[in-house]
Amino acid sequence: MNHLIIGGGGFIGSHLADELLRAGHSVRIFDRPNLKRYREFLPDESCEWIDGDYANQEDLKRVIPGSDVVIHLVSTTLPKSSNDNPIYDVETNLVGTLRLLEISRSSGVKKILFISSGGTVYGVPESVPISESHPTNPICSYGICKLTIEKYLRLFNQLHGLDYIVLRLSNPFGERQRIQSGQGAVAVFLNKAVRGETIEIWGDGSVIRDYIHISDVIAAMVIAIKYNGTERILNIGSGQGVSLNELVSGIEQVTGYKVNVNYTAKREFDVPISILAIEQAKKELDWSPKMPLLEGLKQMAQWLNTFTNIE
Repeated sequence: MNHLIIGGGGFIGSHLADELLRAGHSVRIFDRPNLKRYREFLPDESCEWIDGDYANQEDLKRVIPGSDVVIHLVSTTLPKSSNDNPIYDVETNLVGTLRLLEISRSSGVKKILFISSGGTVYGVPESVPISESHPTNPICSYGICKLTIEKYLRLFNQLHGLDYIVLRLSNPFGERQRIQSGQGAVAVFLNKAVRGETIEIWGDGSVIRDYIHISDVIAAMVIAIKYNGTERILNIGSGQGVSLNELVSGIEQVTGYKVNVNYTAKREFDVPISILAIEQAKKELDWSPKMPLLEGLKQMAQWLNTFTNIE
């Protein structure tokens, strides 16, 4: 099959591209201009890398036709900054996705896989772990846009028969995660630990999150692409909660470094606890997370040490 990965040069997209290529699929990677390629592709790998602007309709018209599956990974904002300019969030993420859906529909795309945000679409949990049927009351523009895109996917399916599946991820981490973006506690904390820098934590460190290694995310995505069941929205996480303080302890354990922590005032958009219920994904995809947190931290720490040396 021909797979188009919108945002295929990034953290999740690059791992997915590698896995699809290993399985013998054709992959087209679409990402922003001047992005450094994460690796060189072999002559026998069916991979095409195309530079372009996700917000540019003409660029989307160049890359979408001929694709069987479109994997939508792009977001122009982060949860922590999206409330600063919600108009920009809507104009770039929501409107951009509507263009993508319209072009996909008219181009005969068979399926859309959209990566949503299990950490933001639900808002402050009324119960934990959070199932797919939990009320959705985001407290940041990022989560509102993700949720709205989910609704438009359903609308396009009802109006035009465009097949889709949504994976609501918890907090993915692993090799190739962009440290400079400041997104992802694991990436930020580990990077500071291996560099001997102080880790800053908003609040007292009791905030609980659900961390899942990139290998488990990719396994779920590959199955979801082929999935033809009736469910449209599935949580993908570890199913376990880890506090920021526990995460710091785990980092100290795998690196052997004593970490300095500076606690500051908590952020209003941080929900106190987020753990996703993953029973639905286990049932529908015959999938379950395999990578233990400490082993995932160890692998990422090793990669960061190599990355640091390269830098």
